[in-house]
Amino acid sequence: MKTRSFKISVIALAVLSSCYVTATLAQDADTQQAEDNSEVISITGSRIKRQSETPSPVQSFDFEDLNQNGVISLGDILQELPSVGSSLNGNGSAGTSHGSSSINLRNLGDNRSLVLVNGHRWVNGAGTRGFRDFVDMNTIPQAIVKRVEVLQDGATAIYGADAIAGVVNIYTHSDFVGTSIKTYYGESSEGDKETANIDVLWGKDFGDSNFMVAASYSDQKPIYTQDRELTAIPLNGLATGTPEGLFRESSLENVMDFTIPSGGITRDPGSNGSDINAWRGVTSDDKYNRYADNYVVGPSERFSLYAQGVVPFDFATLKIEALYNKRISDQQFSASLSSIQGSRGFIIPDNAAVNPFGVEFSGSDFRHTTFFNENGLRVNEQNVETTRLGLGLDGEFGNDWSWDSFLSWAQNEGEFISNNQMDLDKLALGLRACDTTGIGANVSDLAAGCVAVNLFNPLTQEMVDYVNFTARDNNKAQQLDFTFNVTGSLYELPAGELAVAAGIEYRKEKGLDVSDNYVNADPRVNSYRTTSSAPRLGTKGEYDLTEAYVELSIPLLADQPMVKNLELSLASRFSDYSTFGTTTNSKAGLIYSPTAGLSLRATWAEGFRAPSILELFEGQRATFIAVNDPCAANNQLPGCVAVPSDYVQENSNIPITTGGNKLLTPETSENVSFGFVYLPEFIDDFSITVDWYDIEINDTISVFGAQNILDLCAFKNKNCGVISRSASGEILDLIDGPVNLNSTTVAGMDVVMHYSINNDTGKWDFSANFSKLREFTEVSTLSDGTTQSVDKVGTAASRESYPEWRSSLSARWKRDQWSAAYSARLIGETTEIFNSEALPINSVTYHNVSGGYDFNNGLKTKIGINNITDKQPPVSLTNTNINFDQNTYNAIGRFMYLQLNYDF
Repeated sequence: MKTRSFKISVIALAVLSSCYVTATLAQDADTQQAEDNSEVISITGSRIKRQSETPSPVQSFDFEDLNQNGVISLGDILQELPSVGSSLNGNGSAGTSHGSSSINLRNLGDNRSLVLVNGHRWVNGAGTRGFRDFVDMNTIPQAIVKRVEVLQDGATAIYGADAIAGVVNIYTHSDFVGTSIKTYYGESSEGDKETANIDVLWGKDFGDSNFMVAASYSDQKPIYTQDRELTAIPLNGLATGTPEGLFRESSLENVMDFTIPSGGITRDPGSNGSDINAWRGVTSDDKYNRYADNYVVGPSERFSLYAQGVVPFDFATLKIEALYNKRISDQQFSASLSSIQGSRGFIIPDNAAVNPFGVEFSGSDFRHTTFFNENGLRVNEQNVETTRLGLGLDGEFGNDWSWDSFLSWAQNEGEFISNNQMDLDKLALGLRACDTTGIGANVSDLAAGCVAVNLFNPLTQEMVDYVNFTARDNNKAQQLDFTFNVTGSLYELPAGELAVAAGIEYRKEKGLDVSDNYVNADPRVNSYRTTSSAPRLGTKGEYDLTEAYVELSIPLLADQPMVKNLELSLASRFSDYSTFGTTTNSKAGLIYSPTAGLSLRATWAEGFRAPSILELFEGQRATFIAVNDPCAANNQLPGCVAVPSDYVQENSNIPITTGGNKLLTPETSENVSFGFVYLPEFIDDFSITVDWYDIEINDTISVFGAQNILDLCAFKNKNCGVISRSASGEILDLIDGPVNLNSTTVAGMDVVMHYSINNDTGKWDFSANFSKLREFTEVSTLSDGTTQSVDKVGTAASRESYPEWRSSLSARWKRDQWSAAYSARLIGETTEIFNSEALPINSVTYHNVSGGYDFNNGLKTKIGINNITDKQPPVSLTNTNINFDQNTYNAIGRFMYLQLNYDF
């Protein structure tokens, strides 16, 4: 249990307990209210409805902003913000998105940015091999979105956990009347990534009630790595091998009439493997491009249906929401690569049906590595369904008090299918020519219909049908959330009204992940594993929490010399989790306006991120990671004395096991920001905001890392118990799980400018958004237990880039029925380290243009070109296999689209 407190917390909870009494007394107060025509609205970052700016920086994007560049994924739109770092997107097989999309504010990670819809939490996504610990933006259909607000400040005191880097608040259409149909088609200049979309929005008033229904369908085709010059061939080199496979066995020296090279032998393409003369020694020219059929951009298909109703009653207004969203996506990989080794229990007997060499192959010297191309390309499919039901009530009491309550239940459920895997037990039995002699386990099910498998010729269809295997996993994430808020004015101060908001929240999160039973079964014929899919345990976990918060807006001075307005904001939130206990997080903000056009603002905030279900309860999962085993070079090291002196690490990819940790505690954070908003009186419709921020996160949840574990054992003889080795020294398993380990500090500056002109040439809207990353320091734990600090500003690595500068510019023009738009986005230069050499990665600027015409009969059309200069991503050698950072750039190139809107 961990409890943090602050003086404001005591005050806040005292105010919370007295809110209802004070509000009741306020009903009888006969205070003269000054007439004010300004609209009172809710702004993300505060539960208090207000007429002025909040101390926290908020960017707002309306319907026109969101649709300017003809992008149909809400995640893709928001990822273009300069304050958003490397995020999961639609990029293909070499990425890890598996069809999902995320938001990474301030480069602090997808799970440290809170996503809300109409001010309420959204359920986390489902993901392959376990659910996500962040919101999948592809589960929120763009058709329902009216505007988006992005709070770039800590907001735990207002919204609870995860709002460390900021909050994305998505507002849906409300009180919509009529019918709106939007159709869209686009494709790249290479003729791929064909994308089609249709949105239908319908709304109608029934007396004082309003009902709205939205339907959306989109279909996106892939881009293959072989269809882009940048990605056609991996820059780290082709895999050693041939489609015919590599075969190594020491006894071949007595069979072949040539010296067997260390790489083994292979068969001439198209030759008959039964002919010993068809075999030759492997040379350095034997290379194979295993990534040729992967995706640069993956295909996806999405369908969504959304309905909402607003029904007013005398005492309150009822709001109903319902959503169904389905996503179908897939990733494509090379055919299964199976390393058949004698040390893994595989045997090929001296049987002409399966072996042309006349000697039995078994034992540690025997190894056959091949891509089973006849078995087909591996295709991982995702079928993800999102369901959400929401019920809200809100009303007013007294002179200026209001309340609202909201209950929601949501679920993300996914089925994940891995096609064209291999049943290794069936393969092992087939290699034995179906002879079950010496097998201790019951293999009658495998023997039924067994087909002898000959690796030395292409597999026949009968062989493929026998060894082919499809794995199926299922998982779901569920969320139940209830909130109740009340807000109003406590009393009138000389400088204005003392406003308060207070509320409670109860939330329950559940996760269930069921992995394929057959994949997890113990092997019966070989000693390695049952299938080519990695075995793992399923995940099941849940937690609930209860929270209470209070927020105050205290006007200190107003309409005084050099003080147009001075306002203090205070907030605090108490949280009680079933997993780790209690925590209290507070926030203070100050906004000072010396004149009507200038506001200075500053905030300080505490925050936390609760360990996710995945981090707490994830079942053990087997996977592989590339490491350098120190014991292979020197068995005299303190932790290597039990390793044989002749041990050689033959494969850099070692098996590791990861899983959850129920002892995790929350990450904690402290945010500081300050800046100003300036609207000069001498320039109409111009504004500039500048904000500086500093965020420090402690107890970050991370893994120690396989390489660090190996080094710690080898050099210090510590923590060796998590490493399992065979008698020959080969690493059989290494256990690595999440721990509260390190800290992260990020600091920078944001500049946002807007300017509008309305004259005889038309209406012009200009905007510029700049983000400077001043510091991104990660403190990591080294293998000897010490720590080191690394500032990543200006650096890049695998699937992450931290340019010092990111920016975006846009210009929109409209006159009569014509409209046009231009936008540009800059991703600054970085440097990556490859083979101890610093390699520069140049900056990239994307330019987009569009033009439209309004026929004044409800029909509008727009034609656009994104990335008009056909700019390709910069080359990155640390992003092996795909040659660029997929989470920061894309290789689509020039993309053209046509959009038609019809409103009636």
